[in-house]
Parts: sequence; structure tokens; C-alpha cells
Amino acid sequence: MNRDYYEILELNRNATDADIKKAYRRLALKFHPCKNKEAGSREIFYQLSEAYDVLSDARKKATYDKFGEEGLKGGIPVECTSSGAWSSKYTYHGIPDKTFKQFFGGDNPFADFYTIESGLQFSSLVVGVEKKQDSPIERDLPLSLDDLFHGCIKKIKISRRVMNEDGETSSIKDKILTIEVKPGWTEGTRIVFTKEGDQGPNCIPADIVFIVREKPHHLFTRQLSDLLYKARISLEMALTGFSVVVETLDDKLLTIPINDIVHQSYKKVLSGEGMPLPQDPTQRGNLILTFDIEFPEKLSAESKQLIKQALNLHYSP
Repeated sequence: MNRDYYEILELNRNATDADIKKAYRRLALKFHPCKNKEAGSREIFYQLSEAYDVLSDARKKATYDKFGEEGLKGGIPVECTSSGAWSSKYTYHGIPDKTFKQFFGGDNPFADFYTIESGLQFSSLVVGVEKKQDSPIERDLPLSLDDLFHGCIKKIKISRRVMNEDGETSSIKDKILTIEVKPGWTEGTRIVFTKEGDQGPNCIPADIVFIVREKPHHLFTRQLSDLLYKARISLEMALTGFSVVVETLDDKLLTIPINDIVHQSYKKVLSGEGMPLPQDPTQRGNLILTFDIEFPEKLSAESKQLIKQALNLHYSP
């Protein structure tokens, strides 16, 4: 019985080479025995592969178009070949997985399997070598302390290679990746966009990874979820007391009285005024005040004497 290769591939007789490739790609993936377990799918897959083997070759296609399956497989006289038709008898090799593998560039798109060819028998699928994924593409994501305190949305445009519908050619296309920065994220936080790298017929696209890099702040230094603020004070202030005014990242003005004698290792801790905790942004770390005490470069003899008296220090002349 003569088969209609165009009908098998769901095409009309005016189909272009690109139409043939597109149809085979779609139907072969649909009826591949690795994916389709329904009765009859194996035979359909065989027919699809034979139809593509004929229609994708210009000489075989020319013979089939003019003489049909009988002329293709029975052979035609040489004097009839002026149109570029096939003059020898055509026999399909009988290994649909070979056709499938050649079409997809040597690798099965079902990454967990590969094919084994065995004579004229229908080849079987077995567990084999996985298709390899490209190495991750890592990029820094600079964020201000304000971004990490409040959270924000960052949109990043990337350009990547994308496979066209024919499964063989590719083009460069832009894509916008959206990152929702959560309050409290820390330096080194990794945001992964799975398989957003360049596409190719023989590889799994790489993951794109953005790594948080915290920009320096003009007032605060961060230690995990705590914020450190260093105030410069005079020796007089360290000894007699003072108040520190701090503008926080959430726009509050804090006035903190310091009544203790301040030394170089002295710290003032304000609970709940630091960074949001990554695991629970409703909770916050501490604001820690440290002090840089400025000593006078020189003192007069009279000033020294007054200080000694104030501190109740008595020295022998």
C-alpha cells in the first residue's frame, strides 16, 4: 500500500523545507516512545522518521513527488532523471532513532536517555549519559544598604541566544529578568534564574546567577543584622556626657543620651533599630554605637593642672 509521506507529517504538497523540519520536530517529540506509551505510537514514530528521511532529501523528494512511493522504492529509468530524481531503489534504513538523533544534532532532547542502533531492528531506549548543562553564569548585583533595608524591585536586561522553531538555527533576543529584593538580604545572597543562558541544540542552557554585593554606606557599617554607627567625640564629651543624634534608614531621628564615661571600647546598643532579619523581616537587629575619641594635641600647664585637680590626682613635684 502506497503511503502519503506528506499526510504522515500533516503537510500539504507545497510544504517548504522549513515546514518539513518543523513538522517532524513537533510530531517526533510527540510520538517518541520515550514520551508516548500509547499503543501504535512506536509505528507512527517509525513512519514519521521514514517520511522525514525522504522529504528532507531533495533527490528523494523529487522522485517521490513525480513517481510516488512505488517509483521511489522500485527505482526509475535513468532517462527519467533529468529533473534530479532518484534513479536507484530507495530503502529506509529502518532505524528511526538514527533519524531522530541526526535531526537533533547527535543528542536526544530527552536528557536521561540515548539510543542504541541494532541492525534493521527498531532501536530501544536505555538509561544513559545525561545531556550536560553549561556552567552557571555569575554576575554581581550591587545593592545599597537602603535597598537591602526596605527591599526593592530590580529589572535587568540580558541578551541570550534562543533556538528558532526549526530547531537548527538560533538568534539573539533580549529578555528582562525581574529580581524582588527582600528586606534583610545579606552580602552573597544568590538569586538563580534556571536555564536562562544561551540555548543550543546539544546542551542544556546555563543558569544565570546574580550575587548580592552590598555598597558602602556613608553612616553605617553592617554586621549581619546589626548596624554599627561610629560617632566622633571630644575628650571633654567622653568625660562629661553628651547626646548623639542618629538618622536611621527608616528616616527616624534618634537622640541617644550618653551619661557614662566613654572609653575606646565603649558601646551603646539600641535593640530593634538594626537591619530586618532575613528569615523574619518584621524583626530587626541592633543599632550599635561606637565612639572615636579625639584627644587634644597639646595642653597648657594651667590646663593640665586643672585636669589633675578635677580628677583628684595628686602628684609630687
